[in-house]
Amino acid sequence: MSFTGKIRNGVVVLPPEVKLPEGTEVRVETPDLPPENDPFVQAALRVARPRPHWPRDYALNHGHYVSREPRKS
Repeated sequence: MSFTGKIRNGVVVLPPEVKLPEGTEVRVETPDLPPENDPFVQAALRVARPRPHWPRDYALNHGHYVSREPRKS
């Protein structure tokens, strides 16, 4: 049996439909994370750097800046 949960405040939180009896022994395994020297990770980090010259609301209003859509508030 396998379930996927998330860590919240240092505790594994499982989906609400999962009911395990008190005292059930469990094993927690994390998915393998790519190493930091992975070329894909390095390329993504170069692209994901801060852009101080862009407007602060660019993420919210990119449609306005790219194709003149109305601004969102």
